[in-house]
Amino acid sequence: MVRNIRYLIYLKDIFILSLTTFGGATAHFAFFLDHLVHKRGYLTEKELIEMNALCQMLPGPSSTQILTGLAVKIGGAPFAFLTLFVWAIPGVALMTGFGILMSNIDEKELSTHFLTFVQPIAVGFVAAAAYRIVKKVIHTKTSVILLVLSAAISVWINSPYLFPALILAGGFITAFKYKAQPIEEKEKIKIRWTALIIWISVLVLIAVIGLFTQSLPIRLLENFYRNGSLIFGGGQVLVPFLYTEFVDFKDYLSSSEFLSGFAIAQAIPGPTFSFASYIGALSMREYGVWGEILGGFLAAVGIFVPGTLMMIFLIRFWDQLKKFRIIKASLEGITAVSSGMVVAAIFLLFEPVQNTMLNFSLIIGTVAILLFTKIPAPYVVLIGLLAGFLLG
Repeated sequence: MVRNIRYLIYLKDIFILSLTTFGGATAHFAFFLDHLVHKRGYLTEKELIEMNALCQMLPGPSSTQILTGLAVKIGGAPFAFLTLFVWAIPGVALMTGFGILMSNIDEKELSTHFLTFVQPIAVGFVAAAAYRIVKKVIHTKTSVILLVLSAAISVWINSPYLFPALILAGGFITAFKYKAQPIEEKEKIKIRWTALIIWISVLVLIAVIGLFTQSLPIRLLENFYRNGSLIFGGGQVLVPFLYTEFVDFKDYLSSSEFLSGFAIAQAIPGPTFSFASYIGALSMREYGVWGEILGGFLAAVGIFVPGTLMMIFLIRFWDQLKKFRIIKASLEGITAVSSGMVVAAIFLLFEPVQNTMLNFSLIIGTVAILLFTKIPAPYVVLIGLLAGFLLG
């Protein structure tokens, strides 16, 4: 009985966080520190910092993985998936709903001028995120070189299959610098392989089914599941992956639709990865409203589940794994390449925006507000929407 009450209290806390946390993984960490550590005492500051470090080494949404990793310790793997549902559902529902709204606007040939200012603002969000990420993780000559190369390659070669190759290459290159890491006393690692086997099996299964059936829902699930399995660095790194695959490569939605959805994603609470549900909904617009709802759901499952499975797999032996120097060393290359992809996303997203002085000013102004003021990101988006309604 006491255990059940503890579970319910934790889920209530997660639901409150899902409605009140804005700003992506970096901002979420501050909320988690205040609510989960200082107010509730679910874990210590040191444990939260270490869990955050683990999430930076994994593909998938890091703030989501912190919550599901903590849930594993509290109630096991099933409780972790229940936590994922409670945390993700508000943002997923909002972004799916916005995708349906955009689809109806397009079908009924209604004006989208109210989104005129939101699109350059979205580019400003990515630029500000790129600056913060680069400032935080790029500290060596090797990481600078990897960042520049990955950014240049990502801009020149638009292929969704390129990004995982770049990430693996970056980690491989800096793994050779393991001797610079301090030596720690190691313990024997005890591994439970179930979650990893499920992750790989699902990836292979849906890829094979999608190949033979050519079913759009199955292919969408595979697309998002693959991206959720390969994206390191949080929600901002999601942008170049999804833009290249769903706008450039498959043409499921337009550049302006992508930018509008990404901007709106900054104004809603919860995980930034819920942006995938917006893309999933628009990708299924030919199937009507129920198809769009299905698309949003499949996108959410695909983008969130791989990272959760990886967290369940690794959290059980993280204390032993983090002592290996080669793991720590490879993280430098992974984060450098991921940062370069965010830089590349600035150019990819700016390309469809009109080259006007107003749009340049909106981009620069958005970056300045996000970096040098305390104005919350949702307010910036709402101001852009209001200006679009009044002036567009």
